[in-house]
Amino acid sequence: MSLYLAHPYGRMMANRRMMHRMMNDEWSETPARVAFPIDVKDGEEAYEIFALLPGVSAEDLNIQIVNDTVTIQGEIKVDSDENESYIIRERPAGRFMRALRLPETVDSAKVDASLKDGVLSLYIPKAEEARPKTIKINAN
Repeated sequence: MSLYLAHPYGRMMANRRMMHRMMNDEWSETPARVAFPIDVKDGEEAYEIFALLPGVSAEDLNIQIVNDTVTIQGEIKVDSDENESYIIRERPAGRFMRALRLPETVDSAKVDASLKDGVLSLYIPKAEEARPKTIKINAN
């Protein structure tokens, strides 16, 4: 085993790369070039994920949930003419992909997704067996 894989961070990165390849083979040819920030809230009933994706349309997004992993992928398209000369060009463009592993099982059949003002919002209910239960005590 290489030293890279012996270190926990190295194993984590190797596992992440392997999962990215498995999730969508068509994306493995062109690596993701754009990073985007996210927030993940852990509520009692559901997880809420908010991703900042300015300039991305719903048609350019693909969201998949497999077991406890949420994958957000898409493309930011920027119109430009290759013959134009830029002084500064900082707007990101290209493909992006991010996979998040949630701590508990989710109910993927009840996910709600919306995109408004460049913010992707995902409401992902926890599976019934993952939700907290109140146990009633019988008093004799």
